[in-house]
Formats: sequence, structure tokens, C-alpha cells
Amino acid sequence: MDTHKAIDGLAMGLMLLLCIIWGLQQVALKAAAPDVAPLMQLALRSGISAALVGLLMFLRGERMSLGDGTWRPGLVVGVLFSLEFLFVGQGLRYTSASHMAVFLYTAPAFAALGLHWRLPVERLQRFQWFGILLAFMGIVIAFFGRSQQPAAGAPAAILWGDFLGLMAGVSWGATTVVLRCSSLARTSATQALLYQLVTAFVLLLAAAVGLGETAFTPTPLAWGSILFQAVVVSFASYLTWLWLLRKYLASRLGVFSFMTPFFGIGFGVWLLHEPLEASFLVGAVLVIAGIVLVSGYGWLKQVFDGGKV
Repeated sequence: MDTHKAIDGLAMGLMLLLCIIWGLQQVALKAAAPDVAPLMQLALRSGISAALVGLLMFLRGERMSLGDGTWRPGLVVGVLFSLEFLFVGQGLRYTSASHMAVFLYTAPAFAALGLHWRLPVERLQRFQWFGILLAFMGIVIAFFGRSQQPAAGAPAAILWGDFLGLMAGVSWGATTVVLRCSSLARTSATQALLYQLVTAFVLLLAAAVGLGETAFTPTPLAWGSILFQAVVVSFASYLTWLWLLRKYLASRLGVFSFMTPFFGIGFGVWLLHEPLEASFLVGAVLVIAGIVLVSGYGWLKQVFDGGKV
């Protein structure tokens, strides 16, 4: 019997707060970039967050077990998680936080495609395939529908940054597939998260050193961004999200989460004064609408005509 609850006022309030936090994370990375490179910020946040998760596990009496068969998929998701944020960190050097917020959140579409081939229960329905098509139409418009006037940088550089954002979405989607299709699906959320954070700290720090992106000017903005990323985003918000998933219906929560790219766009325009082209906005709306159709299929099926979607 499914004991998960429908969305109530508490869940709606927490989801709104989480979407605001997640929409701010790329903006914070971009704002502090003159003082500390986004890649270095992401490496440091992963290390701090890993320490916090480890402390939480210790206080709960929860031990990290490497003999339960999870270390191999744990290493895989750690590498994929690291790739996601390597692409985010490098992409933000070329494109805007607004663009990154949208392309990163293509991840559910890529996860749905991967799960379609791996798990029979996750087979996509025709309605969901339409959502996939809509999302990829939006990607094409957002990529190639822009004007040729360099508003925030050279068009080729922005296109490269957008591509890296899309690759971050692919990596995130692949992480979801491994989490769902491996022994990690049966382990605790904190252990799965710790695999990702520890691996990301090691690999992203190595990448920052290798790429020469270790300069750190200890300004209040730099420290504020790192602590926001580490404590609020990677620790508190992720654990809150996992708590919500245990209490409430995932399909309902998933639909609410797609407010995040809109917050990302809004904060980028408002706080960073980023330009917003009409073609990108149209593409972003199509991407988000398509992903809602894919991930919110179960919820939409119940809303329309008693499940006749």
C-alpha cells in the first residue's frame, strides 16, 4: 500500500523554497566568478557538503558500508555527478546563469529516455514521447534562434557554454538512471549522496588544479557563494528534497520542481542584468513544458478525465 501523501500546504511551501534556492545556485556561482572560479567553488562546496553529510551519518549512527556491493555504482554516480558540475563550472565561463538554469534542467528528459530502455515500468507513453519532442524542439530554438548580435559575449562562445550546460543535463540524467537501476536504489539516501560528494570533491579539485582555476580572492561574496552552495544547496536542500520524496507523491513534487528554471532566468535577469532574447525565452518555455509532460505524466493522467490522457 502506498503511504505517500498528496501535496499539502507544507509541501507546497517547501517546494517553493527549494525551487528558489535551486534557481539561485547558478546565479551565485556566476556572481562570485571574478573572485573564485565556478569550478573551484563547486569543488569546495562538494568537500564541505561531504563533511556535513558524514557528520550527519555519524550522529545518526549510520555507517558507510563498502562491502554491500554499492561502491562500484557509487563510483559511477560520483564520476557522473562530477562531470555534471564540471560542465556547469566551465559552461558558466561562457554563457549566462539564465541559460545554464534551463539547459541543466533538461536532465529529466534524458533520464526518462535512459530509464525507458532499462526499466519496463518506466516505459514512455505516447503522451510522454510528445513531451520529449517538445523539449528537444525548445533546445533547438534556444540554441539556434538567437540573433547574431553579441549581447553578453561572442555568439560562438555563448553557444559553447550552452552546449556544456546541455551536457550537464545529460550527465545529471545519466546519474538518475544509475541510481535507479543499481544497488544504490536500495541504500540510504545519505550514503548515495556521500558517494557523489566525495568523488566530486576529489575530481573537481583535480580539474581546477589541472585547468589553472584555483585562484581565490577571499571576498565576502566569494565566501558567501561557497557557503550558500555547500550548506544550503548541497546539504540542506538535497536532504529536504529526499525527505519530501519519502513523504509525498513523487509525481506531484516533480511537477512543482519545474518552477526552478523560471526562477533561474528571473534571478539572472534581475541580479546579474543578463540579457533575455525572445527566442531563448520561447525555447525555454518549450523545454520546461515538454519536461513537465514527461515527468508529470502520472499526475496529469489523474487530472484529465480520470486517467485518459
